[in-house]
Amino acid sequence: MTLNLLDYDLERLTGLITDLGEKPFRARQLLKWIHQYGADDFASMTDLAKAFRERLAGVAGVLPPELLRHSVASDGTQKWLLSAGGGNAVEVVFIPEQERGTLCVSSQVGCAMACTFCSTGRQGLNRNLTAGEILGQLWWANKALGAVHKRDRAVSNVVFMGMGEPLLNLDNVIPALHVMLDDHAYGLSRRRVTVSTSGIVPNMDRLREECPVALAVSLHAPNDGLRDELVPVNRKYPLRELMAACRRYLEAAESTDSASPAARKWQRAGAPRDFITFEYVLLDGVNDHPRHARELVAVTEDVPCKFNLIPFNPFPHSGYTRSAPDAVRRFRDILGQAGRIATVRRTRGDDIDAACGQLAGRVRERTRRLAAETTR
Repeated sequence: MTLNLLDYDLERLTGLITDLGEKPFRARQLLKWIHQYGADDFASMTDLAKAFRERLAGVAGVLPPELLRHSVASDGTQKWLLSAGGGNAVEVVFIPEQERGTLCVSSQVGCAMACTFCSTGRQGLNRNLTAGEILGQLWWANKALGAVHKRDRAVSNVVFMGMGEPLLNLDNVIPALHVMLDDHAYGLSRRRVTVSTSGIVPNMDRLREECPVALAVSLHAPNDGLRDELVPVNRKYPLRELMAACRRYLEAAESTDSASPAARKWQRAGAPRDFITFEYVLLDGVNDHPRHARELVAVTEDVPCKFNLIPFNPFPHSGYTRSAPDAVRRFRDILGQAGRIATVRRTRGDDIDAACGQLAGRVRERTRRLAAETTR
């Protein structure tokens, strides 16, 4: 079985290289070739000895997901449909802005969280993505955007806000994060990598201990009754527990003798930001009343935070509609008057189903159609 080097962070790659009889620094060279130069052919890695390249080719490869389709929206947003095997696919979205380029990546094929306003949640969970399949999304984007061999990268920010619940796949998400942050690979700042969660409390603590990056919490309701309905995981981890986990995430952790060197590094570092971002999809007549905004201020009172208000992006048979602009402004203003920072996310890429909550709404349909086209 061929090893996929996209699955390997520096620690694992160093182990593989030394097992092949090479010096550890070769792992750093390999990371640079794969992730900074976008190389997937060992023959092109000219500063590695030919005999070593031949040994590598005998056991390993650089195996990104297969590209099925590339779409470009009228606002410049780009979306890639990548194969996940077995008739499944994931979508990755690039959002260009004046001062940054944000890549929205997926962590699972589908999602088990069943949030009622999200089309991906309606699909259900198929499986976790591997670290290589997660990193393959960033690898593909850099390649497609012509950002290899360049110091200035097109992708300056990565957000785990695509398909799936990242904290239910930490065994693969954490190694992928290590590569994203590694200066020999993508060299992204911890402040520029954001993991979003619907509130898996124990795994919020694990992320904080092993690789803390910026954290966004999909809140969407200011009380347990409504959140139980919209975000079912709240029945297991209600708001009181979730807010306590948010406070812990922001605390500077103390290293322990029992922790690994890598864990101690992140524990000393603490959280990369001094606030949590709370995401809140506004649903007309459901969670957008002024009383909900006031409840939201109260429930997050002890958590340093910012709010990202998201206009609902419709999909067939959702049962919800987007809040009116006046309701959105009123909601934002109540938060602002309470001294909270609240921004309204501008909808991007909705004409190619790349907006928030729309990913994978018709992925299976598209994948089946593409398969049919290729067999004609």
